[in-house]
Amino acid sequence: MTLNGPDADSSAGGEPTQVVLFSEPGASWLWLLAGPAAGIAMMLIQLSAGYGIQWFVPGLFFVLVSGFLAIQVKAARIHTSVELTAHKLRQGTETTLTDEIVRIYPEATGAETPKWQYARALGELTGVPRGRTGIGVRLSNDRTAQAWARKHHHLREALTNLLEERIPPESKS
Repeated sequence: MTLNGPDADSSAGGEPTQVVLFSEPGASWLWLLAGPAAGIAMMLIQLSAGYGIQWFVPGLFFVLVSGFLAIQVKAARIHTSVELTAHKLRQGTETTLTDEIVRIYPEATGAETPKWQYARALGELTGVPRGRTGIGVRLSNDRTAQAWARKHHHLREALTNLLEERIPPESKS
């Protein structure tokens, strides 16, 4: 069962929140420091040109750059964040129950592209977000998808550990 929207993250009946096994925020608010940097740069340009400081232009650069970056960072934190708990994998605004994940495909190696790389990416985006790497997962009902993360090795390890806890490896008897 895949959950979407604000109800996907709420815990039913006031249950305690799950322990987070893996998390990526999507983007850092530190990017907003570019706004003051742009304002200061414009002030220094005015001073070096001999005009003195005219507050309108540096203030405008500060507001425009900070505002634009705030919108971009907020969108990235919504649509490219990742969170894995024992019961759910949230990629952007889409939440997939971990009980639906039945297999993790091995990493892509060599020149040939594995079939799982053509599967849809989890989340509401049309593909794996830029700067992230896909991880092939087999879901229940014979579906294939791609989980993704910047630190994909850490997510793969956490998913594999979670899957091995739930489905122990076959014994070699």
